[in-house]
Parts: sequence; structure tokens; C-alpha cells
Amino acid sequence: MDKQELDIISYKLHNHGVIAFPTETVFGLGIAFNDEEAYKRMSFVKRRPENKPYTLMLSKVEDIEKYAYLNDTSRKIIKKFMPGAVTVLLKVKDNVPAHVTLNTGVIGIRVPDFDIPLEIINRVGFPLLVPSANRSGEKPCMSSLECEETFHGELDYIVKGKALGGVPSTIIDLTQEGFKIIREGPIKEKDILEALEER
Repeated sequence: MDKQELDIISYKLHNHGVIAFPTETVFGLGIAFNDEEAYKRMSFVKRRPENKPYTLMLSKVEDIEKYAYLNDTSRKIIKKFMPGAVTVLLKVKDNVPAHVTLNTGVIGIRVPDFDIPLEIINRVGFPLLVPSANRSGEKPCMSSLECEETFHGELDYIVKGKALGGVPSTIIDLTQEGFKIIREGPIKEKDILEALEER
């Protein structure tokens, strides 16, 4: 993306906008993580039930500890698989608004391995809340064209292009001792066990 496009996207995100962009898994929707008005808009756009929180997307692995608490297990898994197609569920710190976690105190965090979302996050200067780009219960969009066909003008900006993987990220619950796979994606249980055995 060029500077002009990033400037447009940044303006949208700083003004309650909902955008769509490709990642290494599927197309995602994105809003400013602390923007409650944009949060409500995105939930409407997705037609999503209000009992499912969104993933916090960061551009740097080292930023995770700014927003969530880590232990030895979570540090090993993060070191091995991030950036990449994994989302880790962690207990949040006080700087994450309560509406983001639905008052659960738990957030999914992801650091993508794909230039476009990284450039956007770095340009706007804050994390994004990012679910997959789809109506609730439908398959995620894999291209900007699919986003246009699905959302019919309800989004503020769509980055042109295609997602790479087609498989949503693996979700790992790290809020207790050990780990629990909530959704298996590109990273499998055996991969996680091997990572935890490494010294």
C-alpha cells in the first residue's frame, strides 16, 4: 500500500470507521480497539451476537504484554508461533476497555504475518479489533471482491487483494495453567506440545 491509501485508512479508523483487509489466513474486518461506536457498527455489519468478543490484533509480538498478562507457557507459545496464524486467549490488563472483552477480562490476541495489517496498525498507532470478514454464520471472505458482494457498501474502506490461507487461525486458551485448543487451524496440538518441550 502507498502512503495515500494508508492515510485514507488511518482517517477512517480514527473516525469510527470499519475497514476490510487481507491477512495470511482470511479477509478481516478492523476497527480501532478502543472505539465503542465503531464496535457497535462492526457488530451490526457482521450481524454478530453480542456474546462473542473480537480479537485484538497487534503489529509487534513485544506489545502483547502491554495489554495482557503472560506466564511461561504463553511466552513459549508466543515465541514459537507469532507472528503467524494463531490467536491466544489471555487475561487482559486495565488498559483494554471492558466492552472489548464483554466484561470477561479475557481477550484473544493475534500478531499477523502479513504486511498489509502490520502496515495499517503501525500507521494508525493503535491495535485493531479484527474478526473475520463475513456475516455471522457464513464463510469468511477471501478477497476484496467477496467483501464488496457480501457487505453491499456497509464498510468504510476495503483494501484490494486476496487472503492467502483460507483457514482461520488456531485459537489457544492460555488463561489457565497449560493450554486448551478452542479452534484448530494451521497450527496443530502436536506443534504446540513440541514447542512447550523445547528449552
